[in-house]
Amino acid sequence: MVFAHDVELSLQSATVLANSALEPVTMTTVDELADFYESFGYTGRHDGDEAELHAVLALRDELRRLLTAGRDEAVALVNTMLAEEQAVPRLERHDEFDWHVHAVAPDDPWAKRIRVETAMAMIDVIRADEMSRLAICADDTCEGVVLDLSRNRSRRFCSTTCGNRNAVAAYRARQTSG
Repeated sequence: MVFAHDVELSLQSATVLANSALEPVTMTTVDELADFYESFGYTGRHDGDEAELHAVLALRDELRRLLTAGRDEAVALVNTMLAEEQAVPRLERHDEFDWHVHAVAPDDPWAKRIRVETAMAMIDVIRADEMSRLAICADDTCEGVVLDLSRNRSRRFCSTTCGNRNAVAAYRARQTSG
């Protein structure tokens, strides 16, 4: 594990959310948003309505900017996000998780919690000088964000689809030249 469990979950969910705006666009319904909530183990307020869907989807561009920013730009974005949301960090323990940091109340709107939790996770990335763990997909036809939490920093593609497409293309190129 590169970062604490809650940091990794926040980064993974922010990456999925940012990439959901790319073609083919995903997470377009309240039901898909509920699946997203469940799959990343969110707790706290979840209204499950169209207003929440639109508020969460409105975060995609900002999260993409943050996840693909250089270190100094990321610092400025994190500081702005935390200040705008009036985040106040505190330690909490709940469910099966030991002490970890929360900076918004569990009854705050989910979009606010995603924004603050992503900013808080990025603090760890920035402080550890691990910005290289975030990149753009190595597939020339894709602009997806890649979060590389592998031990050997080998992840290059945002999805299995992009990885497979490139593996097939490389195989075909080898067959043609050989």
